[in-house]
Amino acid sequence: MNPSTNLPNAPQTSAAFIGASWVALLVGFAAFNVGLWNATMALNEKGYYFTVLMYGLFAAISVQKSVRDRLEGLPVTNLYYGISWVSVLLTVLLLAVGLWHATLTLSEKGFYAMAFVLSMFAAIAVQKNTRDTLKREPSEPSQLG
Repeated sequence: MNPSTNLPNAPQTSAAFIGASWVALLVGFAAFNVGLWNATMALNEKGYYFTVLMYGLFAAISVQKSVRDRLEGLPVTNLYYGISWVSVLLTVLLLAVGLWHATLTLSEKGFYAMAFVLSMFAAIAVQKNTRDTLKREPSEPSQLG
């Protein structure tokens, strides 16, 4: 056990996984936004989907950080922890409702859903990798993500 984190010493994250996580995030984010750019929907509808994506990415990172903080014994209020989870679920619900009522083909709806899920998962992986990397480097606790 590592006494500073109360977690077992984990092997170092491979460069391949770190790279794959960043590629997945960039591909998911870019695909979602290229799809929006080329879509024939109204600008306010494009803004809705873009905002849901950005809110979802932030919420996913918040969940990963608060779960990790709790595992490491760092204080996380139940309110923040709960809001983080509610935010992730809310973004999924907002995307689902938006796509359900959209006048898009089923393949377009599936495209946006898959790009969204890929981006959310990749954001969590990138946050985890970033935090693991910072934990290995000597730094001040305030710099940990």
